[in-house]
Amino acid sequence: MPGFVLQVAPVPADRPPPTVRVGFTVSRKVGNAVARNRVRRRLREIAGMVIPGTARSDLDYVLVGRQAALARDFAAMRQELQEALRRLKALAPGNVVATP
Repeated sequence: MPGFVLQVAPVPADRPPPTVRVGFTVSRKVGNAVARNRVRRRLREIAGMVIPGTARSDLDYVLVGRQAALARDFAAMRQELQEALRRLKALAPGNVVATP
């Protein structure tokens, strides 16, 4: 996706799966601390809106912010996260995201 990269990994066997874990990272290539924090805040908000209702609890998620996230439309990024979850087959059973 233009604004971020979504990485998915299976939950370690020693951890109970009901908790969904999400990590965020933004490299220095994106910009200074203010720009990186802005991208991280946007990703955190989008993940908070999308992941709890649609993501599988047996997977861990990492969102890697990109430079394009600074100027990207918030609604577009939200749709892109839903699309990324669908492409990675990381949607919880019964959660089907319609593609436009």
